[in-house]
Amino acid sequence: MLTEHGMAIAPSTFYDFLTRGPSARDWSDALTINMIHDLRTEHWLFKVLGARKTWVVLTSRGHRVARCTVERLMRLMGWHGALKRRTVRTTRPDRSHERAPDHVHRRFLAPAPDQLWVADFTYCRTASGWVYTAFITDVFARRIVGWKCATSMTESLVRAALDYALHERMRSGTTDFSSLTHHSDAGSQYTALAFSTALADRGITPSIGSIGDSYDNALAESINSSYKTELVEFGDVVWAGLPDLQIGTAEWVHWYNHKRPNGFCNHLTPAHAERVYYDHHQTLGTSTKSDQQDQTSA
Repeated sequence: MLTEHGMAIAPSTFYDFLTRGPSARDWSDALTINMIHDLRTEHWLFKVLGARKTWVVLTSRGHRVARCTVERLMRLMGWHGALKRRTVRTTRPDRSHERAPDHVHRRFLAPAPDQLWVADFTYCRTASGWVYTAFITDVFARRIVGWKCATSMTESLVRAALDYALHERMRSGTTDFSSLTHHSDAGSQYTALAFSTALADRGITPSIGSIGDSYDNALAESINSSYKTELVEFGDVVWAGLPDLQIGTAEWVHWYNHKRPNGFCNHLTPAHAERVYYDHHQTLGTSTKSDQQDQTSA
């Protein structure tokens, strides 16, 4: 039948095709699809990850799979990560407030944790009205160290986020904040006297970017964008109001710090990157102390 239509295929080849099972690649693809599916159902926030971060998580768990394979299979299954949208500017300067100088100048790098924090807040639409979420992020490993949700964008909102960050760091053993710079935009909440006093009480150096220049606080705005894309506006979720969004935000912050790979940290999570830093410096300190003891004995 095949030869009658000009197809020079032996009958044995045709029947072998009908009876043979899945190929090694078919089995491998099926296994990888199952792994991606299990990851995306392990926690709903893993559904926001695109192919690159999904591949990073899989390989960090010991699954040997090529990035291009993950990209191909996610396209095949119709899976994709969250897509970023335009953000709304929240800066409302008060020209009667004194402003601190810009000590950062768009250099969002720090040699260690608790050297530079960046802060900002964003609008979140809920069924009950607007909710505002403020974040403070440690620049060293992009870890969110403080946050707060409220129904008004006042100085007390950003102050509460600062108090949260200080409390969390003190719980981890940090007692001296005199080497820390707090950078924000020129919003009136951050230039208010009460907030400036709160920074001064801890010996924290304030830094304010220029008005109307989003690049001067780009890292903080990037955190806002990820939050809106991955939690607030992802899928068909409609947040009921402040209590509902507070619970979701707490869950997202923990996931962001402890589960989500960060490209800036060589695909470690922010919490893991900080742990590596402290473990490394603890080892160096132990080695230095041992060397000093050896020299004294000699």
